[in-house]
Amino acid sequence: MSSRFERPAKAQKRVVVTGIGAVTPLGLTIQESWEKAKLGQSGIANITRFDTTAFDVKFAGEVKGFNPDLFIDKKEQKKMDTFIHYSLAAAKMAMDMAKIQISEELAPRAGCIIGVGMGGLPGIEEQHSRLKEKGPGRLSPFFIPMVITNLAAGQVSIAHGLKGPNYSVTSACASGVHSLGEAVNYIRNGWMDVMVAGGAEATVCPMAIGGFSAMRALSTRNEDPQGASRPWDQDRDGFVLAEGAAILILESLEHAEKRGAPILCEVTGYGVSADAYHMTSPAPGGAGGYAAMTMALQDAGLKPSDIQYVNAHGTSTPVGDGLESSAIEKLMGSEAKNVWVSSTKSMTGHALGAAGAIEGAFCVMALQDQIVPPTINLKKASEDCRLDYVPNEARQRKLQNVMNNSFGFGGTNACMIFSKL
Repeated sequence: MSSRFERPAKAQKRVVVTGIGAVTPLGLTIQESWEKAKLGQSGIANITRFDTTAFDVKFAGEVKGFNPDLFIDKKEQKKMDTFIHYSLAAAKMAMDMAKIQISEELAPRAGCIIGVGMGGLPGIEEQHSRLKEKGPGRLSPFFIPMVITNLAAGQVSIAHGLKGPNYSVTSACASGVHSLGEAVNYIRNGWMDVMVAGGAEATVCPMAIGGFSAMRALSTRNEDPQGASRPWDQDRDGFVLAEGAAILILESLEHAEKRGAPILCEVTGYGVSADAYHMTSPAPGGAGGYAAMTMALQDAGLKPSDIQYVNAHGTSTPVGDGLESSAIEKLMGSEAKNVWVSSTKSMTGHALGAAGAIEGAFCVMALQDQIVPPTINLKKASEDCRLDYVPNEARQRKLQNVMNNSFGFGGTNACMIFSKL
């Protein structure tokens, strides 16, 4: 006899992507970013935001030529740090692509989740300097809402009248995929019809460059910035810090079809796990990443052989790349020789909380164009990297299901599968 407190089982709704907006080191739109990714171009260059004379690392993946005036009233801009500017821009472009407006009726069933890893670190730097030099009376009244992570989602919700869930997921470099996955579940369960979700980050600043350098996490290839991010390569020496944002419009298939939306693909799988091992190093054998990928496959009802392409976490670190590659190889088993794997971080750098969302957007575009973007700067893979990493040039392939990996400090792992409808 069932308990009266048991929830009756109900079928989950299918979730589709209907719009994408992106601001990356490769371009100011998803179209420009994707075209350059297909061409194997690099967005890495010498840092322009501050004087790097005293720093061991002098390059990063900066967003170039971004004009917030195109998206945000000038009076409002000073209330937001740059990661919020990027979020608003990407959300507006995604909404436009999806051809969606949030009506009064839809508003309570439309929400926003944007993953942010470090928040407004440049704003904290600037306001701290002001505090030390001029005293507390000169701090901006907008300082706190300018820098806290959830104001990316908050400002997007305000701009578009989204009255459903509104928060930020902060899980280091997995923040973007975790945010997409949380949003997917709101729709699957029938609680929401539309979710605006993704990731944003803008921490190319002295404290971030200095801090990651102190950890010896960054590449120090100052003489060759565009060749510095080299996932899987035997000469990789660390990741390249980057910034940007990507936002996806997620809808139930039913809602999207009813309004005649442009459907780009379906989100079929989502998996998460924890290494429970070390604050920065992945677990031996990439066990946590393997668990997240396995869960995503189970969630999608797919076999490893059903995956044609993996957009890997692939940060270009000596330890992490080999462990992820081993985990993918173990997952794929006898099919490992048939799966194509690439890291678009070789071109964009590592945008921390935005990375997984940017790479998720690239997965959607790969399904659209049936093209796998390359891993650039790959001359010779190290001995612990034994897969096909699509070196240096994009390739065409019939793609039905593609996988997106994102792993973060603290041993947090997320994996998402996108499928052609």
